[in-house]
Amino acid sequence: MKEYDIMVVGPVSLDHNIDYLGNERKEVGGAVVASGFAAAGSGAKTAIFCKSNAADADVKERFAGVNADLYWAASKATCSIRNQYFTADKEKRACTSMGVCDPFRFEELPQVKTKVYHFAGLVYGDFDGALLTEAAKHGKVGLDVQCMLRHVEPDKSMAFHDWAEKKELLPLMDYFKTDAAEAEVLTGLTDRVEAAKMLHDWGAKEVVITHNTEVLAYDGEKVYTCPIKARNLSGRTGRGDTTFAGYIAERQRGSVEEALNFCTALVSLKMETPGPFKGTREDVLAYMKEFY
Repeated sequence: MKEYDIMVVGPVSLDHNIDYLGNERKEVGGAVVASGFAAAGSGAKTAIFCKSNAADADVKERFAGVNADLYWAASKATCSIRNQYFTADKEKRACTSMGVCDPFRFEELPQVKTKVYHFAGLVYGDFDGALLTEAAKHGKVGLDVQCMLRHVEPDKSMAFHDWAEKKELLPLMDYFKTDAAEAEVLTGLTDRVEAAKMLHDWGAKEVVITHNTEVLAYDGEKVYTCPIKARNLSGRTGRGDTTFAGYIAERQRGSVEEALNFCTALVSLKMETPGPFKGTREDVLAYMKEFY
């Protein structure tokens, strides 16, 4: 049976990205793309499992050159999201759903061994409690909470709502990632340190919170932070996905603090170039030497 450090699981998305000047780019994206490239580029032995309708997207082409094993399953519909950005820094956007992937089930996952299941979803319904519970029996679980908070509304707009099952499912999380805004939805707290502590109290073993200035990690013992040092933000899309994948990958080798420092340098480097991270572990270590 094949063995991996990380299996990144999630739907690919047909993204329609419209910048604040009205320029539109269509591309195959999704958290699984940014996370898959970042995990593999960090030097972890990586499997990527995604779902889509083969008629909509060429998954092989999207992952061309990735240093990972690619697995795929069919979905009736392909996830598709229209992102309208209102500012140059891409911090403000409106998202519209143009298609939702079929839910993921554990029995669809490739029959391989992995140390960590990294769930990189896009909307509520991609993953359910049964999937997370079963995965936790086979390996560690990493979850980016975006896909538990972002709901497709009846008018196809997307809105963030609290995660009803959070107290039931957080104890399954070895690695749990949120951004500052999502942390506030979950905890009601604007203070990122206090939010991380509350999420840990509810059961998440290690909490990672991203912000445009820094990344924070908390393991119940100590709060660690590391500043983002990107020299430009042309590759801002995929920031959180890249950070979390880098954290999980490096955490298989090193401490919480080492993983945090590595993933923050990784995302700082990645944000300087559009698209997923195409570099190597050596590139990240060189960047750390120069800027950290």
